[in-house]
Amino acid sequence: MRRGPITWEMPGRIEVLGKHTDYGGGRVLVCAVDRGLTVRAEEIPGSPGTLEAVSEAYPGTLHLAAGTIPELPAGHWGRYVHTVLARLTDNFGPLPAARLTVASTLPPASGMSSSSAVITGAAMALADLAGISTSETWTAQLPDRMSLAGYAASIENGKTFKSFAGRPGVGTSGGSLDHTGMLASEAGQISYAQFDPMRLIGRVPLGQEWSFVVAVSGVLAEKTGAAQELYNRGPALLNALVERWNTRTGRADASVHAALRSLVGEDLEAPLLPGVDLTTPLPAGGALGDSPLALDERLAPLRALAADGTERDRLDQFLLESAVLVPRAHDALACGDLDAFAVATATSQQLAETHLRNQVPQTLELARIAGQLGAQAASAFGAGFGGSVWALVPTADADEFAAAWRERYLRAEDAPETASVLVTRPGAPGRRV
Repeated sequence: MRRGPITWEMPGRIEVLGKHTDYGGGRVLVCAVDRGLTVRAEEIPGSPGTLEAVSEAYPGTLHLAAGTIPELPAGHWGRYVHTVLARLTDNFGPLPAARLTVASTLPPASGMSSSSAVITGAAMALADLAGISTSETWTAQLPDRMSLAGYAASIENGKTFKSFAGRPGVGTSGGSLDHTGMLASEAGQISYAQFDPMRLIGRVPLGQEWSFVVAVSGVLAEKTGAAQELYNRGPALLNALVERWNTRTGRADASVHAALRSLVGEDLEAPLLPGVDLTTPLPAGGALGDSPLALDERLAPLRALAADGTERDRLDQFLLESAVLVPRAHDALACGDLDAFAVATATSQQLAETHLRNQVPQTLELARIAGQLGAQAASAFGAGFGGSVWALVPTADADEFAAAWRERYLRAEDAPETASVLVTRPGAPGRRV
């Protein structure tokens, strides 16, 4: 008897804070949005391990087979679907022949993670269709939404997850932030998560009186070609540093966050540098020099292993973002101190420019204009090198703010006409419908 159809709705996400911290095992604030993908899977006649894939946004039908690499350009949506098909086949055996239909209300390559939504939605729909998600192996290894997010991320980055062996992913070395936002969120709430060990620390509500306005810059945040190389440089730098750390210390830490934990103790709930004022601008460009991190002698053994320049900047950004800014932002939201939240956000945005070096003029301009228009806080988010900026504004003013933001941005030099805006609030997680 044929199964199906199976339909999953998978939202996009906003990385509220925690720029490029997930693949270092660090901490983030993330939420789903109220728009995303619908993925429908239906069993059809055909050979096991084959898939017909259709997207409402693109013409034609793709014919995919688990054991055959599709002749599609890098970044094509069909490659993401094939990656899911191949990984599930490797981990669970041949899947029944199926037809997969994808529809989206997310702007593509906008930084709202439409690609991860395709992977996560396709994985959940195909696993349900094949009966995998009710198997003893699946339920034992993936008992909750955080585990599901970790497995979905491993499909994308190609890594082994628990007993599920890895295989080539889509070519990026990212972490689990996107998938956590999609699968472990709650409507009206911002999730506070950590990735080594992977756990949901808590959630904090965003009152109905506040909304996110997202401005899509029009500069595609595609993680392919040169952009993929730039994106993967960040994980490569942190991985090399962890290898150096383990060689020097004889430890076997899997992430920078684990190395940090070995220095400051298991209890990281109290953020580092509790007495340091981060309201003054950080030095522009280069190493932080007399960074506030230098005041914490516990960090010296790790920071000493990073060469001055790009490597030290990358480490310092991770430590400040994950261990200082994200906890402070969470605490600020929890007690309703939006001014303190705005300070943490502004510092994070500055570090993205000076230390991550993953901003483009258009995202910098959008953040600047948002401040001029009176946003409570604003930040670029996602992989970088394009994409979007969120602004936190009163819900009552959100539509007017969105229109003014786009209009003023389009007057800026090199602002693509394809720029768009949308108003959203923290949305519900992915679900089967």
